[in-house]
Amino acid sequence: MMDTSVIEATDLKKVYKMGEIEVNALAGVSFDVKKGEVVAIMGPSGSGKSTLMNILGCLDRPTDGEYILDGEPVAKLKDDQLAEIRNRKVGFVFQSFNLLARSTALDNVELPLRYAGASGKVRRERARAALEAVGLTDRMDHKPTELSGGQQQRVAIARALVNDPAILMADEPTGNLDSKSGKEIMELLLKLNQERGTTLIIVTHDPAIAAHTQRVIHLSDGRLEYLQ
Repeated sequence: MMDTSVIEATDLKKVYKMGEIEVNALAGVSFDVKKGEVVAIMGPSGSGKSTLMNILGCLDRPTDGEYILDGEPVAKLKDDQLAEIRNRKVGFVFQSFNLLARSTALDNVELPLRYAGASGKVRRERARAALEAVGLTDRMDHKPTELSGGQQQRVAIARALVNDPAILMADEPTGNLDSKSGKEIMELLLKLNQERGTTLIIVTHDPAIAAHTQRVIHLSDGRLEYLQ
């Protein structure tokens, strides 16, 4: 594992205005994540987990503070610049899979490459390789309704990996799965981390999931309660 930071977060703050009321969703959070690390973000509801994930994943920007993703300062970028970095640097895996119901597994995995303007041939080759990496070679032409929950999540992981992102963000990735499928998905994510060196950030409320990670970032009321 290279000892370079892929994430450098310094004094991140996020304030939401709700009428006259200001809500401090993040109140000055600082930490680094090294390339190839597996990190869990934990905390009770309302602790700032989702806000932090949205900022780390370039879905949102902080009100104040600095965020450097894979060497690029992103805290002050405009929406279109943020979207471009997000497509290049971040892969997302969600609890609800977020697959296009009428598209095959292969078409779903090709999507980020379509946005990136890759040619049809490149898209197909890389999408096939990504599905192969998650053990779905024989399911490429199946639509989500023809796949089990665990298989759908594998498609989502392949889609997240297809651009070879700097970080893979998984938001409760086993939340909609039975315990056997959930265990398999967790094993797959860790295997991909070991084989490809993918930096993995998992937002979870499940201590059993967090136990598989190298470090836990624990939030409470928008503050970093502890790093372990």
